[in-house]
Amino acid sequence: MRKTGRVMLRRLYEWTMAKAEHRHAAWWLAAFAFVEASFFPIPPHPLLGLMCLARPKQAVRYAMFATLGSVAGGLLGYAIGHFLFASIGMQLLSVLHLAHSFPYAACQLRANAFYLIVGKGVTPIPFKLVTITAGFVGVPLGLFIGASLISRSISFMIVGVLFRVFGAPIKAFIDRYLVWVTVGFVALVIAGFLAASLLSGHHGTGTDQCAAAAQL
Repeated sequence: MRKTGRVMLRRLYEWTMAKAEHRHAAWWLAAFAFVEASFFPIPPHPLLGLMCLARPKQAVRYAMFATLGSVAGGLLGYAIGHFLFASIGMQLLSVLHLAHSFPYAACQLRANAFYLIVGKGVTPIPFKLVTITAGFVGVPLGLFIGASLISRSISFMIVGVLFRVFGAPIKAFIDRYLVWVTVGFVALVIAGFLAASLLSGHHGTGTDQCAAAAQL
């Protein structure tokens, strides 16, 4: 059973690597980053990494496509939070068990929008949670776009530069430890959702303005 799983994973890896060399691959990457920033749960970093492995000289260009796609998708998430929170946003918070802690998280984003968007945008925390909340609390659009560009650039450019400089050694490592790399990525995605839940559930221990707002 384990051997069958490994063979399937290897075939999927090789198939994706082949598709990563397609002339329209960069646009597919941008589309993937777009939907992840607004509603899709899986981050685009693995696809970005595979594309960089397939064509290391294009790694920085691919990172730029991912960045712009993610920022554009963030605008969709922002629109969902701003215009469709009652019909879509609230249900999402309920599914993620964040509805009770949302007033405190929203208050914090109002007070520290730029730093929180930049900080959480470069972590495993799902970016869609940041974008939808930003739309709900009415973060100024220019500030939101600027902070998103910074955070997403950092997140994707790190991958692009690393693969551009160390592409061959990284590919050799992934080829040898594909299963463990896959397990590590899945664990990172799960950790991101858990971190989002724990951070959003923090109501503070003092009597700051946001702690008071959460009690209303």
